[in-house]
This record gives sequence, C-alpha cells and structure tokens, in this order.
Amino acid sequence: MCAQVSRLRARVLQSAGPLSQIARELEDYNTGKDFLNPKGGSEVTHDMTRKWKVMQGLQDRNESLFYRILLENFAEMASIVYDPTVGWACLNFHKLYRSPRGMYFSSDDAGQMASMVYNWPAEVVTAIVVTDGSRILGLGDLGINGLGISIGKLDLYVAAAGFEASQTLPCVLDMGTNNMGLRKDPTYMGLDQDRIDGDKFYELVDEFVAAVLGRWPKAVLQFEDFNQQHARPLLDRYRDNYLVFNDDIQGTATVTLAGVYGAMTVQGKEWKEISQQKVLMVGAGSAGTGIAAMLNQAMQKHGLSKEDAVSKVWLTDQDGLITSKRKGMTQVVKGFARQGGDEPEGEKLLESVKRIKPTVIVGVAAAGPLFTEELLKAMGEQCDRPIIFALSNPDEKMECTAEDAQKHTDGKAIFASGVGQPDVKHGSGTIASRQANNMLIYPGLALGAHLGHTGVVSDRMLVAAAEALPPLVPKEDLQRGAVYPTLDNIRGVSKAVAKAVMLCAKQDGHMHNDSAQKAVSKGDAVFDAWVDVQMSKPGYTTAAYAP
Repeated sequence: MCAQVSRLRARVLQSAGPLSQIARELEDYNTGKDFLNPKGGSEVTHDMTRKWKVMQGLQDRNESLFYRILLENFAEMASIVYDPTVGWACLNFHKLYRSPRGMYFSSDDAGQMASMVYNWPAEVVTAIVVTDGSRILGLGDLGINGLGISIGKLDLYVAAAGFEASQTLPCVLDMGTNNMGLRKDPTYMGLDQDRIDGDKFYELVDEFVAAVLGRWPKAVLQFEDFNQQHARPLLDRYRDNYLVFNDDIQGTATVTLAGVYGAMTVQGKEWKEISQQKVLMVGAGSAGTGIAAMLNQAMQKHGLSKEDAVSKVWLTDQDGLITSKRKGMTQVVKGFARQGGDEPEGEKLLESVKRIKPTVIVGVAAAGPLFTEELLKAMGEQCDRPIIFALSNPDEKMECTAEDAQKHTDGKAIFASGVGQPDVKHGSGTIASRQANNMLIYPGLALGAHLGHTGVVSDRMLVAAAEALPPLVPKEDLQRGAVYPTLDNIRGVSKAVAKAVMLCAKQDGHMHNDSAQKAVSKGDAVFDAWVDVQMSKPGYTTAAYAP
C-alpha cells in the first residue's frame, strides 16, 4: 500500500494542470512546508505540524468529532492543538489562515467595540480568551497572529473542562506590532503600525473589557500572553471588579504551588509545614513574582503573618540577589526585596544557595542551564529531599534536565519542569519527572469561577485550586516522586479543581449561583454529579425540528 501511494505521489508530482493542487497537498502531507519553526524546530516536528493542520481542518468540518478526538486522546493531542505546536501555528498564522474563527478588535475600532460585539452570533458566551500578541509563548511580538493562542486555549477549555464550544470566544487586540518582518509580509492581516503603548493602550483595553463583559457579564475573561510591561497592571486593574484572570501570572503560580504541595506529600509532610520552607526564586519577572506571591498566600493561610511569609522567599535575577538596595525595582519586586544589611545585594546564585540553604528552588529565568552541577550538588548536600523546579521553556532555556537533577543530587531531588522530561533511572528504581503544566489548573479554575458565578477570582480560590491536585496523584506515583497527576484523566482533574474553587468561593461569600449553592448543600455526591452534568460532552444527539 505504501509503495502504491509513493508511485501515485510521484506521478501526480510530475503532472500539471488540475492535478497540481493534489500534488501540493500530497507533498505537504508527506514532508510539510518550510514554514518558520520555533527555535529551529527543536520541539516542533513536521509530524506535529501535519497533525495540527489535519485537526484544524477537522474542526472546520466537524467540530463534535474534533473535540471528541481531543478529549479521548488528550495527553497526546494537547501538545498538537496547544503548546508547543501552537507556537509554530502563531508564527505562521498569516500563511495558514483558511477560515474565520474568533473576533478581531483593533485600535482603529476605538469607540465602536460596544457595537462590534453584537456581530458575534452567540447569545451566550461563557469563556473569553484575549491576547494582544505581544509575547506569544516566549516567541516575541507576533501581532494578530496571536489569535492562534486564544483559539488553542479555548479548545482546551472545551476538551478539558467541558465548556460548550459554541459559547467560547477567542479574541485578539490589534495594537500594531513592532515585528517588521510581519509588517513587510503581504499576507499579514494586521495593522501596519508600531505597537501602541501608554494611556492609549489602557483606554483601548478598557473599552474592550467593558464591551465584551457588557454583553456577556457572566463570562470568564482570561488575559493571555500580554508582555511583562502590561500583564501585571492589567490584572491589577480588573481583578477586583470583573471575573478575570491571567494564566501566565496566576496559572503558573498556582500550578507551582500545587507542585510544592505535591512535593511535600512525597516527603510525607503536612501542607501546613509549607510555612517552614525556604524558597529561592530564580527569575523576578511576572512569573517569578507571581509564584512568590502565591507561596506567600499559602504560608499566610497556614499561620504566618505577611511579613514572616515574605521573609521565607528570596528573589534573584540576572544581577543576583535582590535586596532593598537595588535601584529601579517595580513595586511588585520591591515587595519581595530582602531587607537589612546582612543580605548582600547582587549575590551570585551559587553563593545564595550555599548561604541560604533553600529547601525549594524554582527557576523561571529562561536563561538556560543556571542550575549547574555544583549548585545541584549543594542542594543535595543541604537537604534530604530538595525540591527542584526548572520551569523555563523551551528546552534550551531550562535551568537543568531531570537527569542532571537526579545525577547531581544522588537521586534525592523531587523534580518538576516546564518542558516534559522523561523519568530517570537511578539505582534499582525509576524516579518520576512531571511537567508543571498549567493545563492542570486553568480549565478547572475557569469552570469553577463560571459555574459558581463568583464574580472575581481571588487568591484564596487559587490556593484552593492548587490544593486540589496532590490528592489526585496515585500512591504508587507519589512513591516514585511524582508531584502532579497526569493528563490522562484531564476531565477528572478539571472537575476536582472546579469543585475546590466553588467551595472556597462559597466560604468567602463569592458564590452567586443558587443551583450551585443547593448542590453543595446536599453533600459531595450530589455536588459532584451536578458539576459533571454541567460539563459538556462532545458527541451527536438526536435532533427533532418542529414543522
């Protein structure tokens, strides 16, 4: 059969006229096209891009089948419809565009957005993901090509958490782009202008938020891949008054906290002992400060004052340890800067590890192998079971590999990474390596906020979401050092997270859905069944049309 296909392909490639389109399709199917590949294509193969195109074609033709395949093969297909393949799709979105999906808003639409939202045909929208394309998966400014990330994210909402596909809305805000390569490309569909900044930027985002949440006030709005300059200010601007969250800041922080709880479970410790951990954060950007703030919240929950919780976390960046002597800090970083004269400003990372003796080290600097052999050995010598999280991605930006972590700590490390790593054989056993994947958090978080009509996503709700993950790790996996559940039962994971979020919201007076309130009051079995019913399941139903 393969030989017959090859002969057919050869004949078609030699043909002209009407068969030339078939030739192009066969060539593309077999070898792929020379589109741009993220970082030289080290993560994204032609087979992955081929699957992405096949799945996108299926989504256009048969949405129910698309989501059924994604759900039933989630562990395999999540990397196709989302990271890392979606990075390739965004780089090439202007070349891959075939059919409309989602909404475009641009700076030219100022003053018109409240009317524009009524162009969207769905009367009910429950989840919205928006990006301005300024920082797509660490690939830089991709302009309106960033719409691909909003589409991919909501595909996971549908498959992982049971959102109704017809009630999701992917959006992109076209503020221009500083990517001159895109602007010179005749197939790029965005505005040919420099990226807007300053007050004008915030005015446009304000108008967008008011427009979409004015028409769909119960929708969950997620900000995705805004650059560091705007990500935190936008979250702070809206989070107290709207049902919004930022996965890059809050999702990463929550899944990291879940990993620390999971690591403590591996150690046989109770979660309240998080107040005794000493955490060294390597990287002080939005992800690093977000993780530090989330760990701070967890420590306060378990008895520490805010000041004592802050004292348990150290921040470093490319210039070394951050203290109050540092110039030009943002307010967020300043809140975690070390106080007092006994903390050396700019102290090198290895020196900090040896002096502080952290029990947890988290890398989010995206600066390559910062966790050197000497550093890992020091962690292994100072702790019985050091918690080592190398969360930067892609591969070349990781702080260390799972193999290096186990090799240089003599198998003591409890390890998680931002990029999937194989388990490590050590001695007579195998040590688990798990990915700190935000997919474990944000679908369930969004579902819980939506079903509970919570109005806001509070820090306590995020901590509750983190606490939902460790109990889902099987005992045999914990014994091998696994800190996260796998993606194989993503619906079960999302449901557990959603329930935890709603229960926390109820305790704090944020649950405003009477049906959810009644379900909770009737006990866990009824509540569990109620949540399950709310989760849409892709399939075909018998339809009867009235005459």
